[in-house]
Parts: sequence; C-alpha cells; structure tokens
Amino acid sequence: MRSIKLLIIVLACIIVSSCIPHKDTVYLQNKESAINDTIPNNLSEVQKPYRIQIDDILNIRIKVLDQDNVQIFNPISQEGNLNASSAERAYFDGFTVDIHGNIRIPTLGRFNVLGYTAEEIEQMIEKKLLDEQFKETANIFITVKLAGLRYTVNGEIGSPGTITLFKERVNIFEAIANAGEIPLTGNKKDVLVIRQYPQGQQIHHLDLTDINVMKSPYYYIQPNDMIYVKPLKQKSIGTGETAVSGLTTIATIVSLITSSILLFSRL
Repeated sequence: MRSIKLLIIVLACIIVSSCIPHKDTVYLQNKESAINDTIPNNLSEVQKPYRIQIDDILNIRIKVLDQDNVQIFNPISQEGNLNASSAERAYFDGFTVDIHGNIRIPTLGRFNVLGYTAEEIEQMIEKKLLDEQFKETANIFITVKLAGLRYTVNGEIGSPGTITLFKERVNIFEAIANAGEIPLTGNKKDVLVIRQYPQGQQIHHLDLTDINVMKSPYYYIQPNDMIYVKPLKQKSIGTGETAVSGLTTIATIVSLITSSILLFSRL
C-alpha cells in the first residue's frame, strides 16, 4: 500500500510540473524582462513606412481628367471574371517586382522600386508622366498600394498556411488571429518572425505575453514574413495541459494500477 501511495505522489509531481502555467497563456502582461528583439524608446521607430521588396505585387492606378488617356496604364484583365478571388485579381492585374527590383509599366518603361515607399513610387511615376505624357492641367492623381499583405504561419497554430490580408498595416496579434490562434500547447513567449532582407533572411523573437512587444520594430508584420510558433515541452510529454486534465490522468493511472494489483492478488 505504501508503494502505491509513493507512486501516486511521484505521478502527481510529474503531471503537475508538466501542466502549462497560467502566466504562459496570457497575452500582454507587465513584465520586467523579455526576449523581444530591439525594443526602441521611440514608438516612431516601430511605425516606419514599408519599403518595397522583391516579389511584392503593387496595385497602381492613374487618374486624370480624361480617363480615356490612361486606360493603358490601368489593367483590368480579371475584373470580368466573377470567379477570380481578390488575391488572383491582384496577381494578374498588379505589377510584380522582379529579382532586379524593377516593375514595367506600359509606355513608361521600367522603374526600379526596390527599397522605395509607396509614396516615393507615386512621385516617380507622376514625374515621368508630366515629363513625357501630360501637362500640369491634366490633374494627375496616382495611387500605389501593396496588392494585399501576404504572410505564412507555421507550427503550433490553429490553421497553418499562407494568408493574404487586404490592409495597409497588420500587427502580430492580428496575423495570428487570422491563422486560428495559438492553442494552449503553443509557446507564446518565443514566437519567431522570419523576415526577408536584401542580404538574406533573419529570425526575430517576440514574447507575446509581454506588453512591451507593442514597442518592438517587428510588432507589425511585413509582406512575405514567416511566423513560426514553437510547441511547448508539455505537448511532447502529453500528460495534460491543465490541472484538471492532469488530475484526470492521475485518477486513470491509479485506477489501472489498483485494478491490476487486485487482479493479481486473487490469482
């Protein structure tokens, strides 16, 4: 009997230690220290405008007083296809940045847009049009936008995969919410953001349980980001996510052991 009690105590210690602490499941806590990469003192550092990268797709629209004069600049190849999704229309109608950082606009030729903001590209196109096509009185109005913010989420997440959101800015919480949320077995304290740079990919770490994550320069995701959520060690142990599930496991094991002892004692 003493050995059974000892076994129960050992099992209880193992299972309780494998339960996921409440503090590891709550977002945006006030914490003294965290692993967030490069938290600046100035919030304006977080909100720098996005600069165009290779493989981005730009949606460019040019408007003047006489719209017939700019039809060639505004492709409409998929607008008649009711079955085409927004992402498909953006792919076919948009201007993809090639491996050299260029886009090609009909009659205007190539523009190198790598590293420029959308506003800077608008100014480049407007200058080219005024120099070669129109006069000031044409009242040119140009809009340049990213054709959706596409990113990928993998790991311990509700719905892993590639997602496209049609918004200018998306923070890490919005990105994860659109991927089905992080389950209890996901590590919210060390979420990886894998970002593409001209010199290659870099990995950045975010602690989503720390309120200071909102000051991180990686709080807002960028097009083509990859987000990876690591599983907690409790998942590999498989003993229970909460105290209730842990106690249930203990009760099940004890019941099996007791039944086995009683069965063998009768033989």
